[in-house]
Amino acid sequence: KLQFLYLIGTAALPWQRATAPLPRERSGGAAVRMRSHSMIGAALLCACTVGAAEAGEPSADAVSKEDRIRGLIFGVLVGDALCLGSHYEYDAKAIKAAYGGKMIDKFLKPGDKMGGTTHGVGWGRRNYHPGQKAGDQTDYGEYNVLMLEYLATAHTPADPSGDRAVELETLLPFWRDYVNSKKWGCWKCTQTKATLDQVAKGHSHRQLGGNSNAMAFRSAGAFGVYRTEEALVEATKTMMFTHRSKEALDGGEYVARVLFRIVHQGMPLREALEDAAKPMSAWIKQQVKKGIDKFLEATDKSKPLGREEYVDDLAVTSMARLWDVGKTEPIRVGKASPTEGVLPSSIYFVLKHQDDLKAALQANAMVGGDNASRSIVIGAILGAVHGVDAIPKPWRKTLRAWKKCDEWASSLPLLSGAGQPASEL
Repeated sequence: KLQFLYLIGTAALPWQRATAPLPRERSGGAAVRMRSHSMIGAALLCACTVGAAEAGEPSADAVSKEDRIRGLIFGVLVGDALCLGSHYEYDAKAIKAAYGGKMIDKFLKPGDKMGGTTHGVGWGRRNYHPGQKAGDQTDYGEYNVLMLEYLATAHTPADPSGDRAVELETLLPFWRDYVNSKKWGCWKCTQTKATLDQVAKGHSHRQLGGNSNAMAFRSAGAFGVYRTEEALVEATKTMMFTHRSKEALDGGEYVARVLFRIVHQGMPLREALEDAAKPMSAWIKQQVKKGIDKFLEATDKSKPLGREEYVDDLAVTSMARLWDVGKTEPIRVGKASPTEGVLPSSIYFVLKHQDDLKAALQANAMVGGDNASRSIVIGAILGAVHGVDAIPKPWRKTLRAWKKCDEWASSLPLLSGAGQPASEL
């Protein structure tokens, strides 16, 4: 690789001589020195570029739109799978002890190293995903797999416009059959169960869903279909048909707007986070500000928070209220599923580890609680920023859904001509 760019550097020399002749008359060695500098500069530039790429840290300019889309789709899935082992364990100290004080760095089965169960404060101790294995998804990731498969059947390269909206007439039967099949080995949330019952009773589409304010971003695959911001927002909200809460729907919309700015406008991360909030409600603006402010506090060396051993757990917990409905203790909403906790906490992790997708997903998994819900947002955003190459190769090889999701993603209009499939990168 160095030799290749060495040749590129030397190829520029004839152009240099034609446009700015080397000062041979002043010194016979000057020309040699300038050629050497050109060659060395090219080699050094190559070394830096190759080194960054091989380290899995692509620069913003190096990431194509297709890679960003693949990055957000698979960032969602690997982030979620990393949380399967500790999902709904609300004690960060217990998680750290279970894994020997080390960061979770591979996919684990539910409750692995914690007796096969986790402590969901609101629902008690149990195995929340009894049909899942290491490398599988929680319900948050499985919803994104479901929607990706649906989009792959509803939109093909022969229909490249992406103008056809997500239609509940076709999505609902697909969804019902999927969640009632053996494919679904994970937790069925209250909203999913309620909506299944509503569909069975023939409720109209406008009557579907419940009032839960839980974050539920499911539309990663839609970025392989739709090109416009409003089409992506519409798809995101339609895919959240199990939720009627404005807070939940606004949370999903905000994430879609952030991703649109990164993927289609190439906007830097911090700018995208702030700009996407501008058309949103005052409540969403407040959640975004909480996440940014907490990131600044935790990384300010003059503040005590950053010196705490469990800084992330304290930061996440402090951003939302205590909810006195837990079976054994109040639910710490900052690390639970409500959008008021998930959204600012996700922004906190995204900013704190903005240059390292793996570190962000690991830090989030170690905090516990509804870490899977946060992982969807973190994985999508940083996956879009850095592209699919930022996902560690061991995670690509051990994510059980990678191959089929890669095939479905490659059939989507915006990815069908993207070149090499992600599974072969």
